[in-house]
Order: sequence, then C-alpha cells, then structure tokens
Amino acid sequence: MTSKNIPADIKSKSIKETKEEINKILEKIEKDDTNLESHTSDYDMLLKLNKHMDELFKKKLKEINSLDKKNVKK
Repeated sequence: MTSKNIPADIKSKSIKETKEEINKILEKIEKDDTNLESHTSDYDMLLKLNKHMDELFKKKLKEINSLDKKNVKK
C-alpha cells in the first residue's frame, strides 16, 4: 500500500489520534463475537492506519537524525 492510497482524513491524523483509532478498531474486533470475515472494512482501515503510522514514525526519525547531525557539527 502506498501513501497515495491513504485518504486525506487519515493523513491529517497525529500519531496519538492514529493510535487511538487503531486501538478502537482492535477492541471492536476482539469484543465482537461475529465472524472475522464481517470485519473486512475494519482490517482495511487498520492497514491504512498502520501505513500512516509507519510514515509518521519515519518522518520523526528523519527529524531526530537531522537534529543529531546538527548537534554533532557544533
């Protein structure tokens, strides 16, 4: 899944918001006694949220590495 496939409403979420939404979906799936096949849309949303979270962490890592490089040069 590429970042192009992630809807704008998901891309606008912070790490905290994304984590909270992931947790809500996981709780719903874990509590629900229905067939797992009925949760196809939930799994799809989890994949999108996970991809977004991955991109947020990569962005933060770049920021941290950039700060480290600036501090080393001083």
